[in-house]
Amino acid sequence: MSTKRRKMRVASVVAGIGVIAVLAAGCSRGGGTPNSTEDGGSAEASPGITDSSITLGITTPLSGPTAGPGTCTVAGITAYFGAKNAEGGVEFGDGNTRTVEIEALDDEYDPQKAKANYDQLKSSVFAMTSGLGTPTNRAWREAAIADEVPQVLIQTGDPIFSSQEESPWQLGFVPIYQNEGQAFGELLAGSAEEHTVAILSQNDDYGEGYVEGFKAAIEGADNIEVVKELTYEATDTSVDAQLTELAGSGADVFFNAMSITPLVISSLQKTQELGWLPSWFLPSNTSSPSAILEPGGAAAFPGVYTVAFAQSAAAPTFAESEEGAAFLEQLKEYANYPDVPAFPHCVWSYQIGATLEEVFGNMTEPTRENFMEALRDVSGFTAPLMLEGSTVDTTEDGQPAVSTVQVQKYNGKGYAPAESWDQ
Repeated sequence: MSTKRRKMRVASVVAGIGVIAVLAAGCSRGGGTPNSTEDGGSAEASPGITDSSITLGITTPLSGPTAGPGTCTVAGITAYFGAKNAEGGVEFGDGNTRTVEIEALDDEYDPQKAKANYDQLKSSVFAMTSGLGTPTNRAWREAAIADEVPQVLIQTGDPIFSSQEESPWQLGFVPIYQNEGQAFGELLAGSAEEHTVAILSQNDDYGEGYVEGFKAAIEGADNIEVVKELTYEATDTSVDAQLTELAGSGADVFFNAMSITPLVISSLQKTQELGWLPSWFLPSNTSSPSAILEPGGAAAFPGVYTVAFAQSAAAPTFAESEEGAAFLEQLKEYANYPDVPAFPHCVWSYQIGATLEEVFGNMTEPTRENFMEALRDVSGFTAPLMLEGSTVDTTEDGQPAVSTVQVQKYNGKGYAPAESWDQ
């Protein structure tokens, strides 16, 4: 599918980020407007869309320990559509040009609050998107299926959201956890040296997915031995006891499948206190150089690895590129986000906006059903700021919109590609 660029019209107003409501263009909302279909009939518009606007909902953590990445899940997409709205809106495949409104609510990474947010938004928005978190997105997945409300391009690597049989109204955006764990396992298995591995993982689908992918990749590799494996709860405020026990293993590689930003920082610091200095693997969502590695003192370790599919806004050359400069400017102007993002989720949600525009351009009816059909027909789409070799492909059942990742190694300031463990 090729990207369709169409002439824009009509300016609109975009507001900045707030804790409760993020962006409102002031257009009327709600469905019920009959629209012509390809066979000459008319389709009843779904809630949240009119001939001139469409409203998207987001429930995500905007306060609490995961507020940093959570705020980014709103900022990027707000910036993307803020710029589009300023140009006149987004042209849809049914011939209408619409501004895109976003309503975001804070769930504090609490599943119950996420479900309450969904219940509040479901009748006024056309689709839910971009929200961060596995337990929080799982909390209202079944309700969204029952209500036939799209829950799409969300920021969780849980594979259940990419199974069309289990989740017909869902689709994840970021690579599934197994993809990330597998990529790191393959890199390690390719080493010419022998390695012992200690694993600490979150005791839920998040942690289990990473470990599953890692173990599958090292299966049969006679140079890799997992010598100690422990878990923690997502509600834990300290993992010092687990780290002390893992340090006793003397492993030279530490696979830390952890999703809580403060815990990752304290883990980096604690292992140094213990005198345990292995190489690390960190998930893509908890490996920010400026927000996590620098305060954690990660330069003390022989290697810190992660995976990526998007450019890092913190990279020295990012702002020098045309796409990077535009992203930072739009983030500042339309999302009230003046700083260079420390978390990748800002770039990811910006890419979600571009992917949604691609889908909107192929909708022929203003209905949620037609939207889902168009959503599952994107192939080979290169969203802004993607790394070379990564594309959006929604056509493979069981995989999210982005499924390719590249392993990268921390160099003291940012990340550089890691083509082999021994390089």
